[in-house]
Parts: sequence; structure tokens; C-alpha cells
Amino acid sequence: MGGSSTGKTTVSRRLAAALGVPHIELDALHHGPGWQEAPADAFQASVRAAFAAAPDGWVVDGNYRSKLGSLVLEAADTAVFLDPPFLRTLWRALSRTIRRTFTREELWNGNTERIRHVLRRDWIPFWVIRTHRNYSREIPARVAEQPQLALIRLRSDAEIDALVQSIQAIEPMSGSSNGSERQNTPPFVET
Repeated sequence: MGGSSTGKTTVSRRLAAALGVPHIELDALHHGPGWQEAPADAFQASVRAAFAAAPDGWVVDGNYRSKLGSLVLEAADTAVFLDPPFLRTLWRALSRTIRRTFTREELWNGNTERIRHVLRRDWIPFWVIRTHRNYSREIPARVAEQPQLALIRLRSDAEIDALVQSIQAIEPMSGSSNGSERQNTPPFVET
């Protein structure tokens, strides 16, 4: 979890690979061709289907509280909150968005960043400026509503690296039928 350009997708992919579970990118489920947004009921159904397809676990990246409510948090056991400093996040938003605009990199379902997006209120760098501060209050409060969730708050690349390196694969236990014992992840405290 975290604001735009905090590294959610990159870190989620790393965590999913370390854990040996699928990565579920909410943006890919939400944004259809032509940047059409999925209605809440269809989006929720897609998320539930992705969970059902990964019975041994998953790593999800994204927020979408307005359409998903607490669906993801209720199904999770750990919330990783990426909370880098504002200027680093703004720099990432600017550099990434400008690069994607000129390279026409496909994001999800054929969608690409366009020059005309720079004039919109929801252009990612503008969005970061308006919303970055809100996540520092909102995410811990949302996680606190779910008693089963552990919160890991990461503010730097070094903290991210330490978390990923703390995940150690172990052999499945004898008699196991689902392989869910594959991982041995020591506790990582909120910083």
C-alpha cells in the first residue's frame, strides 16, 4: 500500500517472487482498454477471482478503497506500507511519467501515458502533490481496523531490501498437501 509512485508494484513483484506466490496488480484489474475503469462490482469480482486462483497466497499492490472497501485487507495477513519522503516520490512520479509518455510504454490493457494527460487534474505528478501526505494517516488507520493484520511501514530502499532479504524459503513440511509452509518469514517490526 502507499501513494502513487512510492514503488508499490516494484516492491510487490519482489515480495511475490521471494515468497513464491502470484503478484496481483490492482491497476491492471481496474483499468480496462481505453482507460475505462471497472465498476466496483466487476472490480471486486476480478479481485476475488484472482484470490481464488492463488489459494497458497498472493501479494497485492494498490489501494482502491473507494471501490474495494476492506476486501483486500480482510483477506490479508500483512500490510506493507511504502512511505518514502515526498520529494523522492514526486521525483519518481515526474521521471516515470515523462519517460512513459515518450516511450509509449504499455501500462495495462493497451493503455499508455499521453501528452494530453499532462493537462488533467489526475496527471500522476499532480496527484502525488495533492495526496502524498494523506496516506501517512489513512493507511495506518485502515490497517488498525483489521486486527489480523501486521503493519510494516517502509520509508527507504534499505528498509525494503531488508524486508525482502528477511524472507527465507524452507522445505514443505512432510505430509503437507498445499505447500503453504514454503516460507519462513521472521517478524519485521514497523519502523
